[in-house]
Amino acid sequence: MSDIDPILFPNDDRAQAEAAIAAMDAATVRHEAEHAGTRVVWRSAGQGSPLVLLHGGHGSWRHWIRNLGALAQRHTVWVPDMPSFGESGTLTPPADLPHLVATTAATLDQLVGADTPIDLAGFSFGGLCAAHLAARRGRVAHLALLGAAGHGTPRRQKAAMVNWRLASGEAALVEDLRHNLRALMLHDESSIDALAVAVHRQACEATRFRSKALSQSGPTKGILDGFSMPILFAWGEHDVTAHPDRVGPWWVDGRPERQWRVIPDAGHWVQFEQAEATNRMLLGFFG
Repeated sequence: MSDIDPILFPNDDRAQAEAAIAAMDAATVRHEAEHAGTRVVWRSAGQGSPLVLLHGGHGSWRHWIRNLGALAQRHTVWVPDMPSFGESGTLTPPADLPHLVATTAATLDQLVGADTPIDLAGFSFGGLCAAHLAARRGRVAHLALLGAAGHGTPRRQKAAMVNWRLASGEAALVEDLRHNLRALMLHDESSIDALAVAVHRQACEATRFRSKALSQSGPTKGILDGFSMPILFAWGEHDVTAHPDRVGPWWVDGRPERQWRVIPDAGHWVQFEQAEATNRMLLGFFG
């Protein structure tokens, strides 16, 4: 299993990008588990200690498509489509964050064992979910939060998002998706390739959970205050969802087991845009 090479996906080659997604899907093992009437689809790859990766809002397990290969060389990597995302079932009421986290945690425990220690990483809204999951489940050895939501401090986003659902025709839809990737997710225009668009499109079309208000709220610091495990906070240099030099020191809070990092030449979707640097960082942190 290897990393997806970013140079293979020119902007106009949707078929090639979708073939790469299918190949990565085929390289993983698909699992289904159910809790409180909601089915959750997980995928696993590799061998070693369990490492759980949680995707962002309007996302799916494919948010980690350029990281699975590298991380699976040392870990058994577990990636879900969280409830109401991707291929997983829609949350039964209440469709709120506690129910989402409880369902994710319960189905994870069915697959790896409730007493099994895990390493855990979350991206964006998945960072907020990861903090809640660690608080609920316990037995998290290391926690990494990439561009994590829930800091409640000012953002750096300048370009407004557009409603891609209102697009008239295929070309307009793709351009709207590219615009939103440029506005929020990726810094370098060349990073908005066919693979980025395909991953983003599949995820957006399958998302049934409203995460925006939760992502822009500010509960994460209070959750972190209860943790003693090593924690890594990381952002892309140009992440528009936060000012890393403000949030990083605040979340580290003088704790020696915590660190914060900025990865150069990356936007919010740091593990996609600078996959190699992110993979090295995560492998070094998780050990």
